[in-house]
Amino acid sequence: MRVYLAKNLREANKNSAADNRKILGEHGVLMVNMMGSPGCGKTSLLEETLKRLSPKYRLAVIEGDLYTAEDAQRLKPWTSEIVQINTEGACHLEANYIGHLLTQNSPSLLDAEILFIENIGNLVCPAEFDLGEDIRVTLLSVTEGNDKPRKYPLAFKETGAILITKLDLLDYVNFNLERATLDLKIINERSVIFPLSAKTGEGVETWCNWLESLLKKKRK
Repeated sequence: MRVYLAKNLREANKNSAADNRKILGEHGVLMVNMMGSPGCGKTSLLEETLKRLSPKYRLAVIEGDLYTAEDAQRLKPWTSEIVQINTEGACHLEANYIGHLLTQNSPSLLDAEILFIENIGNLVCPAEFDLGEDIRVTLLSVTEGNDKPRKYPLAFKETGAILITKLDLLDYVNFNLERATLDLKIINERSVIFPLSAKTGEGVETWCNWLESLLKKKRK
């Protein structure tokens, strides 16, 4: 019988993430890891983001789900390169999954200027696994309530940007935007916060401009 320690598995993931980061750096690809609860609006926001950026940049997507390719189908019109990962039960993506796609199955992912990863819908496990991304972003929907950052702090602490989504529903739910912003800043004072709505477009342009600024920095 073999016994695998979680510490050793995490170390292996860390090494794989470092390999991914090196490959992406060599090809000048900006990789964005998008995390959040099921239904927080990851796919809707990604759809709107691709619409705005696809005329100017080469974009690719790695779509993570337990089952089905429904979200990938929604994004197909906006990118020529999209790869589906079905974990069939695993609650997060790992760096070796991404590394395999970068080096084996889909070398065309490295032709992209921006590579988006839509991680499995979960506020716990994905936060613990570095994929080798340049930037990690976490979505928080106003429909989830104000308690989520306090209950799941790691997801918001280990992120470069926090997107407060579904702003169009703010008048219909019990969510205090000012309180959420304060809590998020206490958890992660370095992260930028973007309140937005994929449905109305409010704040989406600001988010896209920020992504463009990251790509420019990557190219320097």
